[in-house]
Amino acid sequence: MIRLTRTIFSIALLALVSAVSGKAQASVGEVSTEEVSAPAPSSSEPAAWKVGSLSVSGLVDGFYSLNFNHPADHVNGLLNFDDRGNRTELNMAILKVSAAPKPVGFQLTAGGGRAFDIMGATEKAATDMRFFEEAYIDVKPAPWKGLELDFGKFGSWAGAEVIDTPDNWNYSRSLLFVWCAPYYHFGVRASVPVGKKFTTGVALVSGWSNIVTDATYRTVGLTGAWTPTAKVTWTNTYYGGPDENAANRGMRNLYDTVLQLAPSGKTTFYLNLDYLHDSPKYSPGFAVGGVAAAARFQVTRKLSLSPRLEWLDDGSGMATGTAQQVK
Repeated sequence: MIRLTRTIFSIALLALVSAVSGKAQASVGEVSTEEVSAPAPSSSEPAAWKVGSLSVSGLVDGFYSLNFNHPADHVNGLLNFDDRGNRTELNMAILKVSAAPKPVGFQLTAGGGRAFDIMGATEKAATDMRFFEEAYIDVKPAPWKGLELDFGKFGSWAGAEVIDTPDNWNYSRSLLFVWCAPYYHFGVRASVPVGKKFTTGVALVSGWSNIVTDATYRTVGLTGAWTPTAKVTWTNTYYGGPDENAANRGMRNLYDTVLQLAPSGKTTFYLNLDYLHDSPKYSPGFAVGGVAAAARFQVTRKLSLSPRLEWLDDGSGMATGTAQQVK
């Protein structure tokens, strides 16, 4: 992959105490409130520890990124969590505690590291919550026929990738994850299966990657995942509402779609398309969009190869700071 003539090699040092994804990626054919839009993770993840009715797991994730351009500021341009070059970095260390909704449960994921610094950089008021990746209550009474409600801070439905590194195909995140999709939301969301092949969800949240804003609970999220067969999953997600710029507030709209194909148990593909448009009140509107395609080839039980190609169009420069197309 080429990013502005920069070639980056990342050596990831991952230590799994036990991994259970907070916004876990759905296995093909399975969808829940948290699992609407992301490719399937590795099946070799260890199970969480059980402490009574609680599930407890953790993750320590570090990396060394070698940038052959040797930037003086040690910054890998256009990247996010692995944005530090020619140095060793702690990406994240997290502890997860959860209880299944029977009928009330919760998910709590707390930690620190470079990823938490980046996710918390946009938090304007509830700064103490930057140490929590997710913190929400989960309600799913049996008579509700699969309807599930969450309230609190949770990962976004948008995108083909998620925050926790082991639940992605590549160590680095795609340009779409960095420049088009939100990290998390705060508010309420609901999902419900409609038949055996479709699950839909709706959310009312406080904008993007912020808990408290002047536009609290004015962003709407809609999502739907269709699984016609065990080998095909197509997810469409929309978020729309006011952005966080109080002085020049505009309406922000994001459309995200992910098509995942699993022709065999050892080969999986996904295609992700994003289109983001913002229309500020006092300045020209702008759009950012792109496409990412990836494959995952399971060579052995513990080894897989995952190439990814992507293209990002930021013609106005409002997202990346420079008018450009990146691939």
